[in-house]
Amino acid sequence: MHDLVIPFWTYPVLFLTALVAGLVDAMAGGGGLITIPVLLNLGMPAPLALGTNKFQASFGSVSAAYHYAREGVVDLAHCWVGVGFTLVGALAGAACVQAIDSAFLGKLIPWMLAAIVGYMLCKPKVGHEDRPARMGETAFFALFGLMLGFYDGFFGPGTGSFWTIALVLVLGQNFMRATGTTKVMNATSNVASLSLFALGGQILFSAGLVMAAGQLIGTRIGAHLVIKRGSRFVQPIFFAVVFVIIGRLIWVNYLAPLLQ
Repeated sequence: MHDLVIPFWTYPVLFLTALVAGLVDAMAGGGGLITIPVLLNLGMPAPLALGTNKFQASFGSVSAAYHYAREGVVDLAHCWVGVGFTLVGALAGAACVQAIDSAFLGKLIPWMLAAIVGYMLCKPKVGHEDRPARMGETAFFALFGLMLGFYDGFFGPGTGSFWTIALVLVLGQNFMRATGTTKVMNATSNVASLSLFALGGQILFSAGLVMAAGQLIGTRIGAHLVIKRGSRFVQPIFFAVVFVIIGRLIWVNYLAPLLQ
């Protein structure tokens, strides 16, 4: 439990921030791009901001996964291998974050995302409908669960985008199914990382609970829009969010240091 006190007027701002982030995250991921800067601008130390963000984001990702599963967008029976390996990977990544320099990843990830998205843009119909898988489902979830779970626990930005890309390009899912499956995996790695932040006392529960309420509303609206509108609705939103993630990573890792 952290003893930091934030002004009362910030709570409505946090609620609305989380609502918008939950809406965006349920449709295409990247909600942390909205919530983390707001928490940091309130004067929270980085570990506390990250822990509080994981707390509120866990409500959103679990809620979104539930809605997608309930509507039949994602079949949880096919996800358990991925959930297990993602859990192991996320815990390993969170454990290694203190021992390994993440600066290299920060510089590499935007170019990897840009290259993959560039390939997908050259094939505009990819993700509109299901296609034959290029890898067995069990092997896919074991491999990508470990890799992306580790990445999310260790570094994080763009994890949902990588999951969606992998599910579309390798497992042959359409964008709507891939979005639903991504939320299940995000929920797993969020909860795993959250447990470590909680053990370290790096969660401001007063802010986190208010944001969790906003997340629950936002993710419900976002999931409803995806289910109602389908893959063609998700695709442009997904690409827009990925470009924002790429831009932010380039700014943080390349441009901002030049201005200091």
